[in-house]
Amino acid sequence: MNDKGLDEQGCIAREGSLGRIPREFRPVVAAARDRLTDVFGARMTSAYLYGSIPRGTARVGRSDLDLLLVLREEPTEADRADARTLDEALDKEFAQIDGGGTLLVSRAQLLSDLERYDLGWFVACLCTPLLGEDLAEDLPRYRPDSLLARETNGDLALLLPRWRERIAGAADTEEARRPLVRFMSRRLVRTGFTLVMPRWNGWTSDLREMAEAFGAYYPERATQMREAAVLGYEPVGDLTVLRSYVNDLGPWLAEEYARVHGVKAPRP
Repeated sequence: MNDKGLDEQGCIAREGSLGRIPREFRPVVAAARDRLTDVFGARMTSAYLYGSIPRGTARVGRSDLDLLLVLREEPTEADRADARTLDEALDKEFAQIDGGGTLLVSRAQLLSDLERYDLGWFVACLCTPLLGEDLAEDLPRYRPDSLLARETNGDLALLLPRWRERIAGAADTEEARRPLVRFMSRRLVRTGFTLVMPRWNGWTSDLREMAEAFGAYYPERATQMREAAVLGYEPVGDLTVLRSYVNDLGPWLAEEYARVHGVKAPRP
C-alpha cells in the first residue's frame, strides 16, 4: 500500500484489521462478537468492525464502537431494537468506549447495483470482517474516481434540511449540541475530501489529512475545513458552528459537489 492508501493496481486498499485493534479495546470487541452471535444467530450473514478501533487509532474513553451487521433478510424494527440494546449494554459495561452504534443492512441491499459504489465500497474498503462471510469477495475493486465520489457523498443537499431540523430540535445546551457538531463536522470533512479525491488520487480516513487535501484545491475554504476536522475529533456544542455548517459551508459544498461530480443516485 502506498502513502495514499492505494494498492499496486491503484485501487483503494482495505483499511483496518483485527490485528491492529489496540489492546485496551480487545475485550470490548470480544464481548461484541459473542453477543452478536447470541442475539442475531442464524439471522446474521456477516458482522464487521469499522472506524478507529480496527484502524488502531482509537482513544480510550473517547472513541466509539462501530459495527455493521448484515442480515439475511431486511432488518425489522425488532432487529433494530435488539441492536440498540446491545449497543447500550456494551457502552455501559466498557469504559473504554464512548458510545457505539450498530448499523443493520440486508445482504441483498449490500450487494445491489444501487449500493455498489456506496455501501458496497464501504464494506469492501472501510470495514474489517468480524464474523461470518466476507461479502467484499463479491464486490469489485474501487478506484478514487468521480463515480465513487458521487455515489458516496453526492447527497449533501438532501441532508441539509434534516440537519437544520435536528439543530432546531436539540436542547439549548452544550451537551446536547456536541454530538451534532461531531457528526456534522465529520460528514462535511469527508464530503470535502471526496470532492477532491479523484484529483488527490488516494484515500485516507484521517480527518486532518482529509482537510489538508481539500485545502490544497480550495484554499479559500481551507481554514473552515481544518477547523471542522478539529471539531470532528474534539467537538464543542457551539450553536454558531452548527449554523455556519447549514448556512454557509454546507450549501457551498453541496453546490460545488453537484457541479464537479453530479448528484448521488436517488434511493427508494
